[in-house]
Amino acid sequence: MSNFILGIDLGTTSVKAVLLAAGCRTVAAGHSEPTAADVSDDSGIKAKEQDPGLIINAVNRCLAQLPGDKLQHVSRVGLTGQMHGVLFWKANSGCDWSNGNYFTPRDTSQLVTWQDGRCSSDFLSSLPKPESHLGVSTGFGCATIFWYMKHRPQFLEDFSVAGTIQDYVVSMLCGLDSCVMTPQNAASWGFFNTTSSQWNENTLKAAGFPVRLLPRCVPPGALVGQTHSAWHGVPAGTPVGAALGDFQCSVYSCMSSPADAVLNISTSAQLTFAMPADFTPPDSPQLESSTSYFPYFDSSYLAVAASLNGGNALATFVETLTAWMKELGVESRDPCMYEKLIGSALNQDSSDLMVSPTILGERHHPLRLGQVTNISASNLSLGHVFRALCRGVVSNVTSMMPVEHLQRAGVRRLVGSGSALARNEVLRQEVERAFPLQVVYGQNADSAVGVAMALCDRI
Repeated sequence: MSNFILGIDLGTTSVKAVLLAAGCRTVAAGHSEPTAADVSDDSGIKAKEQDPGLIINAVNRCLAQLPGDKLQHVSRVGLTGQMHGVLFWKANSGCDWSNGNYFTPRDTSQLVTWQDGRCSSDFLSSLPKPESHLGVSTGFGCATIFWYMKHRPQFLEDFSVAGTIQDYVVSMLCGLDSCVMTPQNAASWGFFNTTSSQWNENTLKAAGFPVRLLPRCVPPGALVGQTHSAWHGVPAGTPVGAALGDFQCSVYSCMSSPADAVLNISTSAQLTFAMPADFTPPDSPQLESSTSYFPYFDSSYLAVAASLNGGNALATFVETLTAWMKELGVESRDPCMYEKLIGSALNQDSSDLMVSPTILGERHHPLRLGQVTNISASNLSLGHVFRALCRGVVSNVTSMMPVEHLQRAGVRRLVGSGSALARNEVLRQEVERAFPLQVVYGQNADSAVGVAMALCDRI
């Protein structure tokens, strides 16, 4: 039997694992599981946390569904997942392998995710200025650590290691007593210079930041260790790659040409294209710019309009409808509500209702929240509202990176990806109306496939 690359994506709402046949880049098997890991917040600080135990449970369920005979022939393991967030753990006791061929978390914090809102604009403005082209927002790892320094300093004393959730899994698989991180994830924390691949240690030390928690950085595609125990049939001694960013991996899975741009709409939304090989990012953050430059592979960069508002805005609308119905005494647990909304909007080809869906603000404009305008008696049907909401999600992204910007960069094709685009025909219609380009939808546009492909290409 041929060898396989195991790629795992630890997403915001689900976990996915794929087996990629080494050499031919064909997906031989795959499975996904919801995590349902959100922790309810009654603290009043706008915390957004997840239980790492529930996330790892989802990983274990996911891998248990993959063919055991193929897992025994895995030659590389690659991890990717949600960026920006931070998990803390104790070195040498961060997990428990007593169950045999899988581990469960131990001596860890909750995962503070990229959606966390505890760092106010005033708090962020009090932080030192990063020596980087990327600014710092709430939900970024370093900002969260600064928050704990100010509000709960004892909390940090309980832990010796920090990383993203995907970095944590890599450390546990390899039995590492520290965290190893790629620039893709380090840049998402803030206070990391992608040109030098160094943390802003002097700046952080001067501010009293616990630099002992900063991971060591290695290039994307680097191997950082080997599985120190058999894991769901994956043999002990199997090389493990340093964890990559889910956004970069999603792009890697479907961008096949420099003339491609990728629009991903899942929980959030991103529009991106590759910068020329000789591109160097600015020296300092462009705080009011809606375009950022994310480190990619081989010292290259992606130009990115990264919106906080994507499929989550649509999900919030569905949840709001359900809550209204409950308030009216109508119990509705209709699992097809989302599909029915799509159907009603498909019957409404256009709408003059205007919806700005920025319910979470945006990193470059955190105080600009959502709006509904141009309301009339004739455009309040569910079809009008859902059509306008879908158009608003797309319009928000194009306002951050106008189509003219793509055309000037030589982009001729748009590759659509992400779970929200895949299941929502109305959203796809609005994309095709907004972009005067060839639009295709990536068959394998997902992060689990992308991390496996990235490792495969670097064997």
